Amino acid sequence: MTILLKSATIVNPKQPDLHLKKKDILIENGQITSIANRIAEDGTVKTIALDKLHVSPGWFDSSVSFGEPGFEERETIKNGLKVAGKSGFTGIVLNTNTHPVPDSSGDISYLRETARGSLTELFPLGALSRMSEGKDLAELYDMHLCGSVGFSDYKNPTENPNLLKMALLYSQSFDGLVFSFPMDGQLAGQGQMHEGEVSIRLGLKGMPALAEQLRVERDLAILEYTGGKLHIPTISTEAAITLIAGAKKKGLNVSCSVSIHNLAKTDKALEDFDSVYKVLPPLRGSADQKALLKAAKSGVIDFICSDHCPIDIEGKKQEFDRSEFGSLGLESSFGILNQLLDLSDCIEMLTRGRARFGLPEPGIAVGEKANLTLFDPEFSYTQEVDKLASTSKNSMYLGTELQGRVYGIIVGNRTNL
Repeated sequence: MTILLKSATIVNPKQPDLHLKKKDILIENGQITSIANRIAEDGTVKTIALDKLHVSPGWFDSSVSFGEPGFEERETIKNGLKVAGKSGFTGIVLNTNTHPVPDSSGDISYLRETARGSLTELFPLGALSRMSEGKDLAELYDMHLCGSVGFSDYKNPTENPNLLKMALLYSQSFDGLVFSFPMDGQLAGQGQMHEGEVSIRLGLKGMPALAEQLRVERDLAILEYTGGKLHIPTISTEAAITLIAGAKKKGLNVSCSVSIHNLAKTDKALEDFDSVYKVLPPLRGSADQKALLKAAKSGVIDFICSDHCPIDIEGKKQEFDRSEFGSLGLESSFGILNQLLDLSDCIEMLTRGRARFGLPEPGIAVGEKANLTLFDPEFSYTQEVDKLASTSKNSMYLGTELQGRVYGIIVGNRTNL
């Protein structure tokens, strides 16, 4: 298929010669073959001419959960990847919260095979420990050979410091990326939300910011001792930012991410005990929220993720302390982030992350394979439950005004437009 994009404003801060320039883009046999002010249509191409059309390198999300295997009622891999494509993402990193957890090479092969043929590419994480129980290391090297891009016990804190030490030492032999969820499980206990003024007023058990601070401090000390590559996902506190910034100045090989939820909302959202706002890490106070946004803009936080986590109605619509953690995020990511950042910073954040996982970063240049997201940054709408493509409907952004719509993606010579 030959595709011609007409009058598309290119948004890619990494290419200043084309950034915010309006161009026609010709894609032949999956490769960009021409970028010009005007390219003539010859009647044999699929022409895409859309209102306020903008184009950027394909977006990437470093924290996505579906359900399959084990929780297909929440989301299957096939439909989840369609949702990701509709949301503008050409690549996603799949978390390990399935049943069984992917802790062997066969599990990684299953995930990749199930995703085969989808327009959005799936990059699986493997479990850090067997069954994510935090006792013994999983088959890290074997999973790496089968395509795992990192190792994570999703949302399960690594309570045993020796396990993290051994993982960081062992993974250096194949340049593996080790995740450690930043929470001290004993301090967090059975907390349901951020520990602070709101939790006290509501009478809910809280998770103190200290639980994140102490775990980040410990993990960075282990990293300094062992070397290796550490990723700290979804930080939520100002204290964690300060610690990670200091570690980077020391030259430690550490990266971190933040969930859009923690940039968009604070713990005040839980005033009505609505479990849709119950996420992990919890929504924090306004001081942490402001610090996180500042750190994302400055680069201390390496990338922003949706932390997309489908939960079926049985898991959410019950007493607050019994409901499960998690919110949808893929379908609202652009519409929320586009309001928090200017357009250039927003797209720069949505396209970050691949390099940390050892993946090539797409660009917009003649000779490049097409890996593109098409969108209109000005269109405003309200997210409605009947418009969600996700199987589960647990989005904390229902009824929220979003700015920016995704038209679709182009990967090679295929598109979902």
